[in-house]
Amino acid sequence: MYNYLDFEKPISDLEGKILELKTLAAENESIDTSEEISRLEARARDAMIDIYSKLTPWQKTQVARHVARPHFIDYQQGLFTEFTPLAGDRKFANDDAIQAGFARFRGQPVALIGQEKGSDTKSRIRHNFGSARPEGYRKAIRIMELADRFNMPVVTLVDTAGAYPGIGAEERGQAEAIARSTEMCLNLKVPVVSVIIGEGGSGGAIAIATGNRVYMLEHAIYSVISPEGAASILWRDSTRAKEAAQNMKITAEDLKQLGVIDAIIPEPVGGAHREPEKVINATGDVIAGALADLAQRNDLRGERRQKFLEMGRQL
Repeated sequence: MYNYLDFEKPISDLEGKILELKTLAAENESIDTSEEISRLEARARDAMIDIYSKLTPWQKTQVARHVARPHFIDYQQGLFTEFTPLAGDRKFANDDAIQAGFARFRGQPVALIGQEKGSDTKSRIRHNFGSARPEGYRKAIRIMELADRFNMPVVTLVDTAGAYPGIGAEERGQAEAIARSTEMCLNLKVPVVSVIIGEGGSGGAIAIATGNRVYMLEHAIYSVISPEGAASILWRDSTRAKEAAQNMKITAEDLKQLGVIDAIIPEPVGGAHREPEKVINATGDVIAGALADLAQRNDLRGERRQKFLEMGRQL
């Protein structure tokens, strides 16, 4: 059984009945429930298609945050080989919210950077729920500098609610670290391909997502602030997050139309957590295509800068 979201109740009811029938059939072989199971499976499939064909921005936010959604480590293990993570920013400490190092992607050496949220209580605490401190962004800068020096493409996987806003992080220069990381992305002479795989929150996301190609999974979100944060600022009421999400243009469809991202990577019906291997492989194909195209271009830095300068000018 899946961890169902609130709006998935019709699906959970049907799949719960299917599970009961399968359990009954397993316990009593004389009872044939196959016909009823097939009928319920068809109804569940139709319900899922109907629900996921008209998700609201707030519902997409919930899907992007689903506890079983594939995280950085799943993509790293599914798409990259010989991953060698590097630790520390050589200034203060190591930050496990950002994972960074070198790997091979389909035989090609690349630098790999991304946020890891964790999958259980222990790992979430270790990775600080994917919210990086300044040393995390300075580690990313160090990896990007090495990638540029050795002419290796950079692949970034974004999944964060935002950079960590704690007092210690601010004391150590959180804003400066994010700005420097964004600047480094813009200055790289090698290809930079970024994919928002879950949440793309604020400067914490753009710090490693200023790429030549920026992609989003179909049910990912990407925004300057979380819906809860926007509601707290605008109306001093975080319970109006649903209303904020509706007005913030945070979905992949909105951002493709606005020119913020280059393309949308489709997810299986029901979200990436339903068929993680399928969505991970589809993401790999998109990354491979982008790297092949960018390898033919001569002024990657100039094109990247122009890409971001032009955002919003057509509105």
